[in-house]
Amino acid sequence: MKFVLEVDMGENGWEGNAAEELGRILRYWGGNLKHCEMKPGDGSAVYDSAYREVGRWAVTAE
Repeated sequence: MKFVLEVDMGENGWEGNAAEELGRILRYWGGNLKHCEMKPGDGSAVYDSAYREVGRWAVTAE
């Protein structure tokens, strides 16, 4: 299995705050994974601090 996280940082990396925003995304979504089965086909949209959809995580078979 493979865990895939894809995040689009936009054209300017959240106006120079990419590390801060990515850290928040990783903390939030990483902490939320305990509620998931973590089997192939699982996944969800990922949102930034402004509640804009910026990516997706997924569990794949390979």
